[in-house]
Amino acid sequence: MVTNKHKPLHVMATVKSAFSFNLLPRKNFYFLQDKCTLQLLMKWSMLGRLSAQAYSFDQTFFPYNCHDFTLSFFRDPCVLANLRKIEAGAWVQMNSEVVCVESEVVPCTKVSMEMFDPLFSSGIIRPSGHIVKCLHNTHSDYDLLRQMLQEEDSEEYRVIELGERREFLFCLFKHLTLGGELCQYEDTISPYLETTRTIYRDLVSVQKDPETKQISVVSTVINVSALDASGVCYPSRDREDQTFCYLIVDPFRRHVCVFYHCYGVGSFTL
Repeated sequence: MVTNKHKPLHVMATVKSAFSFNLLPRKNFYFLQDKCTLQLLMKWSMLGRLSAQAYSFDQTFFPYNCHDFTLSFFRDPCVLANLRKIEAGAWVQMNSEVVCVESEVVPCTKVSMEMFDPLFSSGIIRPSGHIVKCLHNTHSDYDLLRQMLQEEDSEEYRVIELGERREFLFCLFKHLTLGGELCQYEDTISPYLETTRTIYRDLVSVQKDPETKQISVVSTVINVSALDASGVCYPSRDREDQTFCYLIVDPFRRHVCVFYHCYGVGSFTL
């Protein structure tokens, strides 16, 4: 699953940090404690390779300033002392001097799972919830769901519009569905949707308008990579679609969550 895609490179090596960060060690994430979710992550070869950490920060955050925020984050002493990544199958401290970052704001506006309804109406998912199988030149066990996620030339790929595919909710669903190196794929859609919903609710902050009663997302999601003098050092030296790091910023609480995964063979025990 190695990708050759490169985000725009933003170099700001001389900028002094405008933000400071503190670890929130008591922040618990439900999806990392829920036994059912953990069992599914183990089945999908993501257990032990997927993590979340929370930090507080001291300045007002604006989405247009996400690059400076990200660079400050990866240069902060508290972050450098607590941030971990996987190397050679083991969690290690990030001991790199970050010279620049790659950052991309990921749209995050969804407050329901309606964007996945076309999977049913298009025939990718049967009314029973079962995923329709299909033939593939490379994979002996393949289905229309993975074809929709990966095969840009397929009819199924266009079932979900491009704008919807950019949404963090869709990105999260895709990451979970494709899983890790020894992923055991599901026969039905429900485990993917329910786990996506659980993690999304855990990571993303919302607010209700007191007048209209409508709920909206207040979090800003940033897809990030950090680079040292040798190249990309976080989330991994190797570029891979299923290796990722998202910073999920709550501007009102002044909290940022680090949502991380490194592609590989997950743990086989809870």
